[in-house]
Amino acid sequence: MRRMEHATWDELDAGLEDVRSAPAEEGTLEMIVRRPAVDEREVLEAAKLDLEEGLVGDSWRRRGSSRTGDGSAHPDMQLNLMNARAIALLAGSRERWPLAGDQLYVDLDLSAENLPPGTRLTVGEAEVEITAQPHTGCVKFKRRFGMEAVRWVNSPTGRALNLRGVCAKVVRPGTVRPGDRVTKSESDRDEGVIPP
Repeated sequence: MRRMEHATWDELDAGLEDVRSAPAEEGTLEMIVRRPAVDEREVLEAAKLDLEEGLVGDSWRRRGSSRTGDGSAHPDMQLNLMNARAIALLAGSRERWPLAGDQLYVDLDLSAENLPPGTRLTVGEAEVEITAQPHTGCVKFKRRFGMEAVRWVNSPTGRALNLRGVCAKVVRPGTVRPGDRVTKSESDRDEGVIPP
């Protein structure tokens, strides 16, 4: 396991070119993590994505959200996707990826330019839609990966590339597994969301 010290800004920036070179059109689902309760993580070999529950067995619905008037779960924050290359830089070892608290880790360009809100992604049997809800580093993220990591993901470049990740919602249920292809949905191409 790599040293537990947090990566420095220079170390993170040194890997930025690799993050930028993530595939834009078709990538891979690298890891699935379920959060059954606060600070608990389960790495899964398969998961069901559901229209109502998000990732089945995840605590998203029970947690609620400060972004809704009644504190209920925010419908546009069912899932968090994070770039696998970015978390590899931040975490150091694959065993530490789940600490970020995201459910789907993908080798795909998650930048705002490549995946604006409304873009749909086919992941295994399921389809998800990128939402406009921001995903930024929180206190727990800072504790686990350091202040430099929070500054890096929230910098202008970090925000443009969505280094902290993106929020999404399930629009077609189905089973997903590590190794599944992650592609921009053809329906978006047909409707003009994604240029041909």
